[in-house]
Amino acid sequence: MVGALPEWLTVGELAARSDIAASALRFYEGRGLIAAERSPGNQRRFHRSTLRRVAVIRAGQAVGLPLRVIGEALETLPSGRTPTAKDWARLGETWRVDLQARIDELAKLRDDLTSCIGCGCLSVETCALLNADDRAADRGPGAQYLLGNAPP
Repeated sequence: MVGALPEWLTVGELAARSDIAASALRFYEGRGLIAAERSPGNQRRFHRSTLRRVAVIRAGQAVGLPLRVIGEALETLPSGRTPTAKDWARLGETWRVDLQARIDELAKLRDDLTSCIGCGCLSVETCALLNADDRAADRGPGAQYLLGNAPP
């Protein structure tokens, strides 16, 4: 068939098709996120289905998921066959709770950003009401009240 997609891609072809640097693909391979076979000349050859795995890795990274979490999700995919839509949907479900928590944190940050500096944990000078005597410092570094710890 003319114009048929090749079953196997070189690292350069995978890089071009996925818009990812070849060095990043080798990094992903080293972390076990994608796998390559070796040609008789010992060159990497990636199955065409690796394009979808790379897309999932990029999507996970775009929403801030650590590679460890992405790798754990990818491990749930079948190794003996190309994943189906059902397999991909199941993988997406594994991220749903984490993504919702991130969405909730971002919404809180968006809604509370105007009071962030004066929230009592970063500004001793401007928030004597919520952070008298720098009580938030006892809870650790960072924006303690913004992170969900209620003022005393």
